Amino acid sequence: MRAVDIIMKKRSGGELSGEEIHFLISGYVAGTIPDYQVSAWAMAVFFRGMTKGETAALTKVMLNSGDVMDLSGIKGPFVDKHSTGGVGDKTSLILAPIAASLGIRDPMMSGRALGHTGGTLDKLEAIPGYRTNLSREEFREILDRDGFAMTGQTREIVPADRLLYALRDVSGTVESIPLITASILSKKLAEGTDALVLDVKYGSGAFMKDAKDGEELARSLVDTGAAMGMKITALLTDMDEPLGNMVGNFLEVEESIDCLEGKGPRDLMELTLELAARMAVLGGKAQNPSEGRRLCEEALKSGKPRQLFLDNIRSQGGDPDSFLRMRGVYRSDTRGEVRAREGGFISRIDAWQVGHAGVQLGVGRNRTEDAVSPTAGVCFHKKGGDAVKAGDLVMSVWAKDREGLEAALPQLERSLSYSAVPPESRRMVLKSIEPAGTV
Repeated sequence: MRAVDIIMKKRSGGELSGEEIHFLISGYVAGTIPDYQVSAWAMAVFFRGMTKGETAALTKVMLNSGDVMDLSGIKGPFVDKHSTGGVGDKTSLILAPIAASLGIRDPMMSGRALGHTGGTLDKLEAIPGYRTNLSREEFREILDRDGFAMTGQTREIVPADRLLYALRDVSGTVESIPLITASILSKKLAEGTDALVLDVKYGSGAFMKDAKDGEELARSLVDTGAAMGMKITALLTDMDEPLGNMVGNFLEVEESIDCLEGKGPRDLMELTLELAARMAVLGGKAQNPSEGRRLCEEALKSGKPRQLFLDNIRSQGGDPDSFLRMRGVYRSDTRGEVRAREGGFISRIDAWQVGHAGVQLGVGRNRTEDAVSPTAGVCFHKKGGDAVKAGDLVMSVWAKDREGLEAALPQLERSLSYSAVPPESRRMVLKSIEPAGTV
């Protein structure tokens, strides 16, 4: 078997066997197949696609390229949530303690910011002392005690994904639906979860720019996950505007505790509760999403998720009392403002523009080795649909340095669109997607 024959077969639109996929990916991980050949194969996949069988085979090979988290001895159910990435998306920080309060354990293996989308690990590490580089023993212990634990992907877990993701990033093949599917599911299966709720985003701030492409990705993820024995569901959700009122690392953690105290913004709470409701269903705590949402709302009123969030800060090295004292004051000294150019209504805040401005401010990174600022970000005083007068304060902005602020402010101003009449209300959840054959 030769790598070049596999590349040519896929280039011609042929369906690869499981053995051919295993040969190529295992050889790449072992170093016997060079990255230029795998890059050529990834480009062939980008243009030719993969069948459901090929995608499942690729996911399995990637999963088995490294270690799988052993959660035996810990009482389940284990349910996780994964988002395909967005601007201001901090739902993972809110969902995990809500699910834990219902008796669901969430083994959350998260990532870092790259490009215009934020990273859960960067947000958590904005809490002074908070550690995400947990050993397996620490991860198990915290998961068992708190009901959820937050960690990053190690070099031993799905090494094929780590190598392939870096290659896709520099070869123009990031947006390939089968490659995205295998990347997400191999990591989630490796963390030991039984069930998965997917938040598949579309819009300017998402990788998938329109609902059609978003639904195609959601369908691929759901059907592949189900084929591999996972309980799985997906929501197709709006990411045309930033989610919530805060974009930034510590800012988003701060907004998360606001949500756990029942003070979160409408769009963020709506999406969080819809996702949490599905976690309750897959975890066997509710018969349907309506019942699951009711249970989650009752849990929030009890205050238990908030306490679990603070307990987890302590478990992972932070000081919850110090964190609470930092609310509202832990900000960069370099500050700016964006004010309304005209009166009327804000018709839209473009998430893509805000996300890229955030990179300039220090919220995100262009390269994996770039540092991020815990105190940079944007607070929205007005959102899409709000009435404004010319000169009203729309955004407070904090930057890592003056250069970043001056680069970001024009982009943030361009993100705003105005209208003379109120825009239509946004639908946060377009539709729910279940495995093929599910009634």
